[in-house]
Amino acid sequence: MVFSSLTFLYVFLPVVFLLYFILPKKAKNIVLLLSGLLFYAWGEPVYVLLLILTASVDYTAGRLLDKYDDRPKLRASFLIGALVINLGLLAVFKYTSFFVVNANGLFGLNINDPKLPLPIGISFYTFQSLSYTLDMYMRKIKVQKNYLSYLTYVTLFPQIVAGPIVRYSDVANEIDERKTTVSLAGEGVGQFVRGLGKKVLLANNIGALWTLVKGIPADELPMMTAWLGILAFTFQIYFDFSGYSDMACGLGKVMGFHFPENFNYPYLSKSISEFWRRWHITLGSWFKSYVYIPLGGNRGGTAKTLRNLLVVWFLTGLWHGASWNFILWGVYYGVIIICEKLFLMKFLDKLPSFIRIVYSFFLVVMGWVLFDIDGLGAAGNFYKALFGFGKGGLMDGNSLYLLSTYALIFVLCILGSTDYPKKLANKLIHKFKYACYLAPAYELGLMLVCTAFLVNATYNPFLYFRF
Repeated sequence: MVFSSLTFLYVFLPVVFLLYFILPKKAKNIVLLLSGLLFYAWGEPVYVLLLILTASVDYTAGRLLDKYDDRPKLRASFLIGALVINLGLLAVFKYTSFFVVNANGLFGLNINDPKLPLPIGISFYTFQSLSYTLDMYMRKIKVQKNYLSYLTYVTLFPQIVAGPIVRYSDVANEIDERKTTVSLAGEGVGQFVRGLGKKVLLANNIGALWTLVKGIPADELPMMTAWLGILAFTFQIYFDFSGYSDMACGLGKVMGFHFPENFNYPYLSKSISEFWRRWHITLGSWFKSYVYIPLGGNRGGTAKTLRNLLVVWFLTGLWHGASWNFILWGVYYGVIIICEKLFLMKFLDKLPSFIRIVYSFFLVVMGWVLFDIDGLGAAGNFYKALFGFGKGGLMDGNSLYLLSTYALIFVLCILGSTDYPKKLANKLIHKFKYACYLAPAYELGLMLVCTAFLVNATYNPFLYFRF
């Protein structure tokens, strides 16, 4: 976003919460709606209209689906119309250049590439709004007749640009009726501060190493430097995205909302199938509910199940970005999960837990190469460096320097990506009578440290804003 983290933290949030808590109940949704529109318009002044259009399409579709509930063919046409508009807008703004470039290359055409800018968070808010229409069509929820209430749901500022993907059914009972309590607000503040710490102290600092490594030509990277770099990105993207999700969920609790959790220590997974039940949980749940199950899920025999899995993972890769890297990244996971379902899990189940965690973590790290290195050629060169086939050899003086410089942050990232700190804190709380009172002091200290880091930072982008 074009505004700084300091502006967001110290100007926007206090003003929003002050108005939210002092104004009467009927005005709270207006505060949320205006703050959501302002938050998005501040970063995307023009494309806030696109956001409003998307929400309006699904709101209208929902009203029509409810009105003509007894006319199946008409309801199907409303659903198809909403799908065409929602996915059409997403395709135009996110995938036009990809299709033009590939069409020109494959067929020798000379179509002009419009190079449309990508609206921030379009993949998130499109899926979020579309879930309402899909659930209305399947009669899983009741219609929302108040347009402003629906627009408030779509524009909830904590998660509007980078998730978690909050379905209407997740907050249907809280849009117009919710309670804000001191205990829930305190819990929310704590989760927000911990998420901020993940982002500012861990993701930003370990991400600096990945920035350095990416600046070196892939075919010149020593093996050790390449591994340090991709491991840095492995932790950066986790703490960046899970940190934002924690911040969003925490802010939601302060205002009385219960957003779904988006991460559950994914790097402790013992298989790739389990990894995707722990990573970006709301995206996986969305594809399962609206793509995998409607296609037939695992009900049509092995061949159809495998087809459905490949479709889901192809779309998962495509959702993340308009490039062959992302598509291959999605298919890569689809193939692994298929192998696990067919035969690999029988073998993995016999192995010790630690070996299974190493197996899963290694494959995830390999996947991040495709995810973040532009171009298949560059990714190929990076893989060569990782396995010692590059021109850079095994290591050099810079490799050892980077290892010594970032050793401490690596240790903190490894510990932070496990549930051991949480287990230790719970033990202390149960063992020592007054340990629970240390939490506010810890959170205050963490906030002050994060502030000190932010003061010296000019820009703190979140990686998943680009999706």
